[in-house]
This record gives sequence, structure tokens and C-alpha cells, in this order.
Amino acid sequence: MHSRNLLSARYDFPQLLASSPELAPFVTRAAHGDESIDFADPAAVKALNKALLKQFYGVQFWDIPAGYLCPPIPGRADYIHYAADLLAASNGGEVPRGKSVHVLDIGVGANCVYPIVGTREYNWRFVGADIDPVAIRAAKHMVAANPGLAGRIDFRLQNHVEDIFEGIVKPREEFDLTVSNPPFHASAEEAAASNLRKARNLGHAQSMEPSPNFGGKNTELWYEGGEEAFVRRMVEQSVPLATRVLWFTSLISKKETLPSAYHFLKQANAVDVKTINMSQGQKVSRIVAWTFQDEAQQQQWRERRWKK
Repeated sequence: MHSRNLLSARYDFPQLLASSPELAPFVTRAAHGDESIDFADPAAVKALNKALLKQFYGVQFWDIPAGYLCPPIPGRADYIHYAADLLAASNGGEVPRGKSVHVLDIGVGANCVYPIVGTREYNWRFVGADIDPVAIRAAKHMVAANPGLAGRIDFRLQNHVEDIFEGIVKPREEFDLTVSNPPFHASAEEAAASNLRKARNLGHAQSMEPSPNFGGKNTELWYEGGEEAFVRRMVEQSVPLATRVLWFTSLISKKETLPSAYHFLKQANAVDVKTINMSQGQKVSRIVAWTFQDEAQQQQWRERRWKK
């Protein structure tokens, strides 16, 4: 995991329990002697996330509606740190920090983890966009309940499912970075089958229903045409924002999507494309990043926005 990731070490359950005693009912001693939780139990995963966000990011209140995606915090934090390195490469090797850095999270979800980590680690400002009004309301409520986050994260509802940036990015508005964790299944059936396989891998009965920590709502898990179709639309719709966004990025969960993503970016005439590999345990994913600005334009961007 990334060297700056606060969650790169094994979970220190005694420390977590000291600050979040509500985690205690879910902690058990595994066969190898270490303390752990049942990661197939949505209530346990939710309690662990609350404890991690409180311990490492100072989030006193965090909650999501029943059935919404409850993501692993370490992997989300890794994305933000690698994205910070991407900005650093356009800034002489130094990560730009502070409110001058404006980040757009496409598909922020009710969990709002990317903006939480980016705000607490780098003091960035965020816009979180989503097509689900329930997710937007839940994220707004959570942020308002945390003084350290209030006023730092704006939320915008996307009213048109076919649009990604249109209707979200305001006229003349600029973003230094966009992040996204696209839905990577092509249908609800595919998503359900994947969730069931994960449950079985954790040793649960074959007949069990997929649990919310592996599930999430349809808009969080699947998109017609799958990850490839979503990335294609994102690339195509990024072109009109070529001078108003420095770096576009997207998580790519399936390596099979990469050749298509590169093809779409070549068609869009992206000036620079980077692939950043990430791993968490046995899970391997990658970030694809692209910009339409050359080195001279990136230098002008840096001087205008980050050197004030």
C-alpha cells in the first residue's frame, strides 16, 4: 500500500476498541490468534469503518443508509494518496495542499470516503456528485455532523444518468483532479453473482444472500455496458473540459478494461496517460489518469492555482 496510507499496517484492534467500544461485539479471535471481524457481516464492516474513520481521520459521526456500499477504507485512502502523487508530478514533486486544490468525486456515494480522506489528509476542497438523491442526502447529513468537514465538501445531484460532467461542473469552474470508482458490473444479475462468490470465499453458505457490504445499490454496482461503457462515456465527456480540469482519473477494477480505455483516450487525443497500479491483499486494481494539457500548460496551471 502507499507509504503515506495511515491504514497500511494491520488493524490494531485494542487501539480501535479504546476509542470505539461499539466495535467490541464484532471482534473475535481468529484461528491464528489475531483479533479480527467477520468481513462478510455488514454490521461488523460498518462498525470497523466507523472506528477507522474516527481513529485516523477524526470523523466522529459516520453512517450510511441500509443496503448502501460500505467500502474498505484502506483501498479508498490509497487512491487519494496516489492521486496526490499525480498532482505532485505537475508541481515539482511536492503534493499541493490546501483549499486551492479543488477535486471532483464522480459517484461520491453515501459513504463519502474519498472526500473525507482528501480533506483530512491534504486539506483539499471537494465536490461530490451522484445520481442517487438518498446518497446525496446521507452524505450531506454526515458531513454537516462533523465540524472538521463542514463547509469543505459540496454535493451536487446528477439528474441525467447519461451525463457525467454536464450538469455538475459549473460554467468556468475548474478542478485540479477528478476521481471516480465506476460501477464495474454490466447488470444486476452479474453484480449479485459476484457478491455471492465473495461470500462463499469467506466461508459462508452457498445459499446465503449477498450482504450489503458486498452489495450496494444498483447505481453503485452496475451500469449498462459495465465498467468499459462507463469509462468510454467519461473519456468522451472529459474532452470539453480539457482546459478546466488538470487530471482526470478513474479506478479500473478489471484489467480487461485497460486496452479499451487506452483506445478511447487515444481517440480523445489525451496528451498524457498514466496507469497507477494498486494492491490490497490479493485484490489488484489500477488507476488510469489522463490530461489534455502539455508540460507548459501544466506549469501555467501550477503557477496560477497553487502558487498564490
